[in-house]
Amino acid sequence: MACFGQTTHRETSTIKELARLIPYLRTLRWRYAGGALFLLATNGFALLIPWFMKLAVEALQKPVTARFTASTCSLIIVLLAAFHCVTRIYSRTLILNAARIIEYRIREDLFRRLLLLDLPFFSGSRTGDILSRFSNDLTNVRMLTGFAVMSAMNTAILYVAAVTLMLRIHPWLTVCAIAPFPLMVLLVKKVSHHMFKRSLAAQEELARLTSLSEESVSAVRLIKSYCREEHFQGLFEEVAECYLGHNLVMARLRGLIIPVMAGATGTGTLIVLFLGGRLVIERAITLGDFVAFSGYLAMLVWPTAIMGWILTMMQRGASSMSRLNAILSAEPMVADAADAAPLTEVSQGIELRNVSFGFEGGKLLDGISCHIAPGERIGITGEVGSGKTSLLRLIPRLLPVADGMILIDGKDINHITLASLRSLIGYVPQEAFLFSRSIRENIAYGVEDEGADVEEAARQAGFMDDVNNFRDGLDTLVGEKGVSLSGGQKQRLSIARALLPGPRILLLDDPLSAVDAGREEEVLGELGKFYANRTVLIVSHRLSVFRDCNRILVLKDGCIAEQGSPAELLAHNGLYAEMHRMQRMREEFL
Repeated sequence: MACFGQTTHRETSTIKELARLIPYLRTLRWRYAGGALFLLATNGFALLIPWFMKLAVEALQKPVTARFTASTCSLIIVLLAAFHCVTRIYSRTLILNAARIIEYRIREDLFRRLLLLDLPFFSGSRTGDILSRFSNDLTNVRMLTGFAVMSAMNTAILYVAAVTLMLRIHPWLTVCAIAPFPLMVLLVKKVSHHMFKRSLAAQEELARLTSLSEESVSAVRLIKSYCREEHFQGLFEEVAECYLGHNLVMARLRGLIIPVMAGATGTGTLIVLFLGGRLVIERAITLGDFVAFSGYLAMLVWPTAIMGWILTMMQRGASSMSRLNAILSAEPMVADAADAAPLTEVSQGIELRNVSFGFEGGKLLDGISCHIAPGERIGITGEVGSGKTSLLRLIPRLLPVADGMILIDGKDINHITLASLRSLIGYVPQEAFLFSRSIRENIAYGVEDEGADVEEAARQAGFMDDVNNFRDGLDTLVGEKGVSLSGGQKQRLSIARALLPGPRILLLDDPLSAVDAGREEEVLGELGKFYANRTVLIVSHRLSVFRDCNRILVLKDGCIAEQGSPAELLAHNGLYAEMHRMQRMREEFL
């Protein structure tokens, strides 16, 4: 009873996962219908060939009473074979092209969905796993909607037509010939139940392997610096061996299916040779009938053998579709509300009302409250893990925040359209990510105006002197993730990218951590000119960065421990003053 329950659950799961394909199949139904018609014609021409072979044999035996001469039958068989080839090409083209279109559309939907999803989703996902779904899983789905669908149609058409014609020749011989097939189908069906689970496990292991490869290539310099080549080689071998193990299990399952197919078809052929031969001797059927019957049975060998492959493809496709569905059905935690309205200006500032935020029960921010006036410059500092970066990410809604906690111009940010909110904000993250393009393209990434003054943005970020030292200037390629630039250059390029659109609110998350002290003064001087009446929030551990700030918030354990101007905090002799003394001592020591 438990076994039956498991089987039912697997079948339901497979159907449920594949149901996601129905809308894609429906849009291409005419292609599949056309392919089915050509398959019908293909099999019609193929099925006529044994019948004319029968007539040719009868013409050779009894040339006087024959309807066609042997030479006429031969010519017709050649023509039928030619028509069979042409219709076969069109049937494969229509169906396999439809599968390619489905693959393309699913890939587009996957990428569109990934762009909608937010940071919490990507925090729990591996890059290699996502890439694996875009390649290997989509290939399995394409094989299912292409070769598997075509083979299933072909098998159904051929079985119905061939068995019907065999029954017309001799019903009892037909029953005996195909008797082994139902037993074979039952065994294959039972084996196929294990394929979904094994295929899903294999795809998961392949995702791990892809993820490990991607991480190893990205961190190759770090691996070499710490002489960890052998360690990572061992990790790779361990994951690869696990992946190999799952695939070997699947190979054994497939290996069990093929002999069963061959045994069933071979048994059917032996039955026809033994019983059919006796029927010819007893004149129950003619020699031509025997030739035609053998031809039709031979035509069933491949469709029967491919049944196992179709079932395998179905299980692999279902397991891959379940992995794709995990992305396609994922919903972003941050999205536009039904009543969201655009915001075009910031005239009343930003208000934080008891802002709290955390992951999995742990609080990163707890009861942050303050008002930031328009044009005010706020510095945010504190010990590691105090929630500084999380606070900055909440303002442009890169992370979800509860209603009523953050207001801009008196409007809850959850009721402001994301596009308008983020267009008002320039954000420089802690880690400066660069695209493998030119400096110009990286700076101009956030604007659509081709006439944007990229050079001025680079100057304001204190990056123009570096640019002038490059042979190609702004057209210099930065390499993958900016590999050709130093840490400080990456940060200043990232600042220039945030400044170019002229945002009303500027969020800077430790933007000068990799910049030396001399260059820091230059960058801060240029930024001071850019600030003007813009609202600025800057996070840093280096207190010198706060020289132009009106107020500083000192966070501890997710709460505001102190706030005030730099002079007021030094006079208070609290956390900020202690941090200031420690940095002065470190600078003097160095």
